Amino acid sequence: MSTTSIFVNLPTNDLDRSKAFYEALGFSINPLFTDENAACVVLDENIYFMVLTREYLGTFTDKQIIDTKTQAQTSISFTRDSRDEVDAVLAKGLAAGGTEPRDAQDYGFMYSRDLEDPDGNILGFLFMEQAAVEQGPDAYLADQAKAQSATA
Repeated sequence: MSTTSIFVNLPTNDLDRSKAFYEALGFSINPLFTDENAACVVLDENIYFMVLTREYLGTFTDKQIIDTKTQAQTSISFTRDSRDEVDAVLAKGLAAGGTEPRDAQDYGFMYSRDLEDPDGNILGFLFMEQAAVEQGPDAYLADQAKAQSATA
């Protein structure tokens, strides 16, 4: 069975700025698939962002390329191993020119923060309790409520 790779195409107004931003988050650029029109950002061995100039992205579709500063087409989320790791990647992204469009979200079973790259593309970073992954959020929260009432 072959492995599926995921390539997410993101528009940019400034390719060099985008490359620097994603490298600041700890990702690498594959020079074999990078030129003046596009940069291949390696997130994982099978997951890539193709950051494309708006003009170049327009050659792949007949649809209008939206303004990601004012419109959302998608939000892509990435897990981290702890709340601290979520906070750390946000700190790197903010220092590299990103913005945080809303406050952190704490759902009890999951902690998440959004980061917009300099072009307005939305990246979510989240930590989810392993028990919530295994049981589902409702069962996890019910167990937490039982544990709190037993200690009260």
